[in-house]
Amino acid sequence: MTDVDLGFDCPRCGSAVDERFYGPCASCRVQLRSTMGNEPSKLDAAEYEPKMNVTPNAVALKD
Repeated sequence: MTDVDLGFDCPRCGSAVDERFYGPCASCRVQLRSTMGNEPSKLDAAEYEPKMNVTPNAVALKD
């Protein structure tokens, strides 16, 4: 596949640009990252607890 720049109008600001992929131009991408971007939040995963209706396997309980 070749790296050919496409000529199109930026869908955000309307200026004529030559970019590899269709989408916002470079200046719009920088502006979007600075205004819309945020740091990923750290999520605490809850410890796994089996449901109460789950019964142990009969073979596993065999003594």
